[in-house]
Amino acid sequence: MTADVAAALQTGLVGLGVGLLLGFCARLGDFCTLGALETALIGRDFRRIHIWSLALGVAILTTHLADAWGLVDIDRSLYRSIAWNPVASVAGGLLFGYGMAMAGNCGFGALVRAGSGDIRSVLIVVVLGIATYATLSGPLAPLRVFIFPQYEQDAPSGIGEALSAVTGLDPAWLATALGLALIATGLRHPQVRHSTVTVLCAAGVGMSVVLAFIGTTWVARIGMDAVPVEGPSYTAPVGRTILYLMTATGTLPSFSVGLVTGTLAGAVAGSLWRRSFRWEACDDPRELGRQLSGAIMMGIGGVIAMGCTIGQGLTGTALLAWSGPVTLMAITAGAWVGLQRLLLFEDL
Repeated sequence: MTADVAAALQTGLVGLGVGLLLGFCARLGDFCTLGALETALIGRDFRRIHIWSLALGVAILTTHLADAWGLVDIDRSLYRSIAWNPVASVAGGLLFGYGMAMAGNCGFGALVRAGSGDIRSVLIVVVLGIATYATLSGPLAPLRVFIFPQYEQDAPSGIGEALSAVTGLDPAWLATALGLALIATGLRHPQVRHSTVTVLCAAGVGMSVVLAFIGTTWVARIGMDAVPVEGPSYTAPVGRTILYLMTATGTLPSFSVGLVTGTLAGAVAGSLWRRSFRWEACDDPRELGRQLSGAIMMGIGGVIAMGCTIGQGLTGTALLAWSGPVTLMAITAGAWVGLQRLLLFEDL
C-alpha cells in the first residue's frame, strides 16, 4: 500500500468517525440550524438556539485548547489559509440561507433527515452536491473565480489576532473566554440544562470539530502533508462523495467521503434508537420543485461563501476566522427572508 493510499484511507476513517458522531448527536439532540432559526424567528422559542450556542462554545473551546497543546494546526485549515473575502461571505451566505429556507433544510440537516427515511431529503442532497460541483469546478467555476477570487493569506489572521492586537491578550485566552461564555449561554435555557441527552449531544456536535482537526492533522503529519487539515462541512464534501460513488475504482476515499457516509449512518442509528425511522415522500410537486431549487441555491451559495451552516457557522467560527460568524449572520438573514416569503404565500 502506497503512502497516498494509506493517508486517504486514514482520513476517510477519521471522516467516518466524525460523521457518525455528528449524525447520531444531531438526530438525538435535536440539533438543526434551520429548525433553530425557524422556532426562534417565528415561534419565539429559543431552545434550539441555546443548543447551537452550547455546541459552538464547545467547538471553540476544545479547538483552541487542542491548538495550544500542539494537537492541531489551525492555520493550515482552509478558513485560516485563504484570505477572507467579505463580499463572498455575505453574498454566498445570503443565497445559501434563502435556499435553505426554500429547501426546508441545509445540507447537513438534509442528510440527517435522509437518515430518518425522508426521501425528499435524499433528492435535496443529490441536487446540492451537483450544484456544488457545477460551481466549484464545472461550468459556473470561471464566473465564480472572476467575481469572487481567492488568494492565500501571507500571515495568520482572524478574530483572535485582531482582539489580541487591541487587548494585548493571547488569542488562546480570548478563545477560551468566548467558548465558556457561549457554553454558559447555552446552559441558561432550562429545557437544555435539565436534559442530559441534549447537553451531551450538543457537546458531541461541538467535539466533532476538534476531533476532525486532530485526526486530519495527525494523518498530515505522519503522511508528510499528504492530506489537508479539515473540519466538518457539507457543501463540497457532498459533491465529492457523489463523485466518489461514480468513480471509486479510479479515485481514493477522503475525509469528505467518510464524513458524509458517517453522518448518514449516524442519523440512521439515531432514528432507530429513537424508533422514529419512517419512509416519507413529497406529495406536492410544487413543494418538491421549491425544495430542489433551494438545494441549487445552497450549492452555489455554499461554494461562494466557502462553507455552509456547519462548514462556516460551526467549523469556521470555532477557528475564530472572520468568515465564520459573518457567513453565519448572512445565512440567518437569507433564511429569515425565505421564511417570511413562505409565510406570506401561506397566508394568501
